[in-house]
Amino acid sequence: MTDVTGSLELIKRGTEEVLPEDLLIKKLQRGKPLKIKAGFDPTAPDLHLGHTVLINKLRQFQELGHEVIFLIGDFTGMIGDPTGKSATRPPLTRDEVVENAKTYEHQIFKILDPTKTTVLFNSSWMGEMSAVDLIQLAAKHTVARMLERDDFNKRYTSGQAIAVHEFLYPLIQGYDSVVLKADVELGGTDQKFNLLVGRQLQEAYQQEPQIVITLPILEGLDGVQKMSKSLNNYIGITDAPEEMFGKVMSISDELMWRYFELLSFRPMSEIVEWKREIEQGANPRDVKIRLAEELVERFHSREQAVKAHEAFVARFQKGQMPDEMAEFDFTASNGGYPIANLLKDAELVKSTSEAMRMIKQGAVRIDGERVTDHTLTVAAGSTHVYQVGKRRFARVSLH
Repeated sequence: MTDVTGSLELIKRGTEEVLPEDLLIKKLQRGKPLKIKAGFDPTAPDLHLGHTVLINKLRQFQELGHEVIFLIGDFTGMIGDPTGKSATRPPLTRDEVVENAKTYEHQIFKILDPTKTTVLFNSSWMGEMSAVDLIQLAAKHTVARMLERDDFNKRYTSGQAIAVHEFLYPLIQGYDSVVLKADVELGGTDQKFNLLVGRQLQEAYQQEPQIVITLPILEGLDGVQKMSKSLNNYIGITDAPEEMFGKVMSISDELMWRYFELLSFRPMSEIVEWKREIEQGANPRDVKIRLAEELVERFHSREQAVKAHEAFVARFQKGQMPDEMAEFDFTASNGGYPIANLLKDAELVKSTSEAMRMIKQGAVRIDGERVTDHTLTVAAGSTHVYQVGKRRFARVSLH
């Protein structure tokens, strides 16, 4: 921890903001382990790679010799995080919170060192708080400050309801930092307001305020929307090895660099060198394979990563088809079926315009042969395997 410059470089990798950076430098210069806090509401039991951006940062702090506190917000989870919501969010039941929280511990230790991680539940102190204590806590913040938060402000000005208990959420999250005497708190960019409340409350309790570090929201496989199970653009950390490998290989070459920065543990100097090699003509696929192998190894094993790589090569680079795929039977009118309509009806694309675009990009194959003519009409009486991109297959029979 004596190399403050090196520590700061690693800490800032992939972050949005460090507030305030000068205080972080002072804390690092003291040469003592810092308490690094990150809170997780157990609203969903399964983690995807988007969740791990923050957990990866915790691991980096561990590697620098600091104390990591993985805080499961079982008490705040029963309030319901109002962040970014246009309406009051239904709270979880106690049973739901407990059930979801159980799965967190074995998932996070695929990344964090369990011997250097303290897992806590904020109900252990909030459950002991009396009504008087809660009122005294509420007195340390103002409604005006709460309404500075963007989502609260929008709901207030538009006449939408804001329940009083929703104001308690950022207060309790901030009070967690007081109880833990946190030096640093991590959170997504959408949590910035809540993290800053923690600083304000620590000052109100005569503590040195924590450093707030915000991390970006990871884009999903489409490279546009945030990674989300509801959008089906996610890579789950419990995905099977071959599925995980294939999903990583399906991301765009441009998005690959963001995944390297936020998800890989490879040194940035090495990643910059790989980028330079690609600019000089190296195949981006070969670099993407390194990312896919690293992630599969992290969540499964080295052996599984090698097998997933071999399966990928066998299936996509040597032209082999998957053993199982969707099958369709269509009736062709006028003796044929336009290729764009066929791809859409076989659920390989969302629209005929997307089909045209994928053909133009050279991403459509019939029985392994690339299709270049977007006006192609497939003859009736045929059965072929249609492929779009690297991972979408369907066997279609035309009558």
